[in-house]
Amino acid sequence: MIAGIFGGIAATPWMRAALRFGAIALTIVLFLLSIRRSGERVGRIAERLEITEKANEIQRRMLEAAARRLRDRDELVDRLRDGGF
Repeated sequence: MIAGIFGGIAATPWMRAALRFGAIALTIVLFLLSIRRSGERVGRIAERLEITEKANEIQRRMLEAAARRLRDRDELVDRLRDGGF
């Protein structure tokens, strides 16, 4: 019964044209939605990359500071005597 109704609707030239344009419009809408989702995903990935880069920069600074630190009290005393602080 439903197939007969759809068959009768699709038999007229105007309805076939309307169905064709509806299918085209649906395709375009779905395409635009998929582009939007891809854009959101790319934005999240870019944000995650930026956060990771900041964390790596902070860790690099910490490692550089640790490499420059004084090893023992004697080095501290020598630096204080030389006026290096």
